[in-house]
Amino acid sequence: MLITEIAQKARVSPATVSRAINQPQLVAADSLARIRAVMQQHNYVPAPLNRRRGPKAHLPEQRRIGVWFVGAKANNPSLNWFQDQLLQVQSTDPRYRVDLRVLFSNTQEELPRNMATEHLDGVIVQGMEPSAECLARLREIPNVWFMTRRSPGYPGDYVEPNNEENGRMAAGYLKARGHKSVAVVTTDPDYSAIVQRNEAFLAHATQLGLTVHPLLGKANPGGTSYLEIAPLHGESTDLARRLLECAPKATGLYLPVDHFCGSFFRALREAGKKPGRDFDAILGNYNPVIYHNLDHSPAAIDVNLPMLVRKVIDHLLWRIENPTAAGRIGITVSPRLLQPEPGNGNGR
Repeated sequence: MLITEIAQKARVSPATVSRAINQPQLVAADSLARIRAVMQQHNYVPAPLNRRRGPKAHLPEQRRIGVWFVGAKANNPSLNWFQDQLLQVQSTDPRYRVDLRVLFSNTQEELPRNMATEHLDGVIVQGMEPSAECLARLREIPNVWFMTRRSPGYPGDYVEPNNEENGRMAAGYLKARGHKSVAVVTTDPDYSAIVQRNEAFLAHATQLGLTVHPLLGKANPGGTSYLEIAPLHGESTDLARRLLECAPKATGLYLPVDHFCGSFFRALREAGKKPGRDFDAILGNYNPVIYHNLDHSPAAIDVNLPMLVRKVIDHLLWRIENPTAAGRIGITVSPRLLQPEPGNGNGR
């Protein structure tokens, strides 16, 4: 069977069939699936790689990297998200040839016990910021900080969501919805991502001429890892009570993180308040597991986790290849607004 015949049956060009054989990572998933289905139907087996014409795929060397969750207990199932995201990336792009090792340490003052025995090419750091002593020992291996919680003085490269843009986007959304009095409502107010989102929201909402009510929960105990905290329902009830006491009444709500929003919305519902009638909300995170278990569909700001994972792996692989490159490199990824469907409980 000729490539031109495969192309005709798969409704693509012969060049696309050639790329599907030699460089499948460059072909759109739906086109690749059709091409492979035709090839299988007609028992077409491409010639061995050394006998093919055209460009050949040159896959990079596989790298063994670690993801170190600082301040988290080992085997915590809620921390499987990085592995899940990486598997999705690898399923669509074979260039991400990574052998992943997940590492844990209970405190900021200790390195993972198995870091020395894993023979890692590089490390992604996530969770709490390691102590200065750990950072000094970590300089011996290429590393990149991922997501938030680092201090402004963190010495290494980093990849994280654009939290300031998140807060500004939320303020602009509520202004466009016609709200004049708004509130930022959150637990864990000392968590760095929340601090950045709160400050950006407050500044931009004030600039837009809105009345702003900051309703912040209790700070976490010193040294406690955000990765290990589940908010208490009682705190959501207290935040809902404080919201109802605001004057003028706040009708537009920004929740910079979503892990407590279920209990918070339940507290408002128990107080007789309905979304769309009494308030609009926008979440600063989009976790499908949390979002689809809510009693309504508020607007949400997606931090674009798949792109963040791609960027941190890309940059760590670059840093492995360029360990002595001077300068500290910081990469931020813009979020995207997810507006609710009309009639899903957040309309006005």
